[in-house]
Amino acid sequence: MKSIKKSERILGIINVLKKYSDEENELTLQEIIDYLHEEFIDEVEFSKVAISNDLKELSDSKYVDIIINNERNGLPKYYSYKNRLIEIQELRLLMDAISSARFITKKDKEKILEKIKRLTSLSLANNLQNQIYLEDYAISGANRVKYTIFTLHNAIHEKKIIQFKYGRYNVQKEFTLSHNGLTRELHPYALVWNNDYYYLIGKYVGKEDMVHLRVDRMVDVNMTDQPFKVDEHFDTSEYMNRLFHMYSGAEKDLKVRMNNSLINVMIDRFGEDVYIEEDGANAFILRTKAIISDGLVKWLLTWGSDAKVIDPPELVQMMKEESEKMYNIYNN
Repeated sequence: MKSIKKSERILGIINVLKKYSDEENELTLQEIIDYLHEEFIDEVEFSKVAISNDLKELSDSKYVDIIINNERNGLPKYYSYKNRLIEIQELRLLMDAISSARFITKKDKEKILEKIKRLTSLSLANNLQNQIYLEDYAISGANRVKYTIFTLHNAIHEKKIIQFKYGRYNVQKEFTLSHNGLTRELHPYALVWNNDYYYLIGKYVGKEDMVHLRVDRMVDVNMTDQPFKVDEHFDTSEYMNRLFHMYSGAEKDLKVRMNNSLINVMIDRFGEDVYIEEDGANAFILRTKAIISDGLVKWLLTWGSDAKVIDPPELVQMMKEESEKMYNIYNN
């Protein structure tokens, strides 16, 4: 019979316990040995005394969570690996997020989901069968996006300027580069995932205003060796909270009168800390800061006559103009 080092044997035991045991499935000493034979093939001889001593050492160790249930009434001891770094409920959330992401191809999703299942026991992995439909559709360039995201994360972490080109689709569904394919330079601040798309927030070199760009529309992305200084006052959460449909624009104080039926929608959108003031029996006044843009206009029009803009005046005018355009479309 072939022999192996103690260190290799212990690693084999840990692997067996991680793979085949959990809170609901415990293994006897003989079952562990049987699985070890499967791992190392039958050429290796495993002593019950040696394996039992190894399990005792692992149980006493502060680095591995091995649980031993002592024998009672002549029954054998049971062993299991518990307290995993990621609980099965958390693995489920990860799988659902991956399944729903439009920037990941179906093929890549299937690969990632199988890898996630390997983070728990085989028994629990059977309970992680995907319940969300995996669409064949993925955004154009999805294979490229994962590498772009990796580069951008590194640039943000190291505070290095990036170079890239940007493009959009035309009505012929052709992807064309903006600014005649000019290479742009930008200070990358943060990556956000919004409405199934990744966006990069940052400042163009030499500019003061923040911008946000669809990552899947960025091509030839490279991190340079040039460092930049981050604006310490910039808050990603505040910036995103003031955007609507990812449109850029000037930030203003927003005041809107809304029907009470929209209170939960507004709390979902702005959080419980948003300023709300009762206005009669059936309405309330919403006050917040927002980026004034076509995106905000479209968002407000979603609520029809249940939302009336009071301030700022330029937004009131934008709402009137857009409403008139809609009226004319349906009356011509």
